[in-house]
Amino acid sequence: MKRYLTAIFLGLSALILFFGLRIDLQWTGVATWGLALISLIFAAYYTKYIPDKKPNRKGK
Repeated sequence: MKRYLTAIFLGLSALILFFGLRIDLQWTGVATWGLALISLIFAAYYTKYIPDKKPNRKGK
């Protein structure tokens, strides 16, 4: 499950930005970008759980 969290947080960040910037209230932009930044930080953190595509082989 942890390997999918990067994609989930990237999608969540896009949704936060899309809907948050449509709302025209005071301080909405700051809150939206703050939540998007936190979401992107979590996405970057969980990239370490994405497996390599090819396993290392000895002899090649």
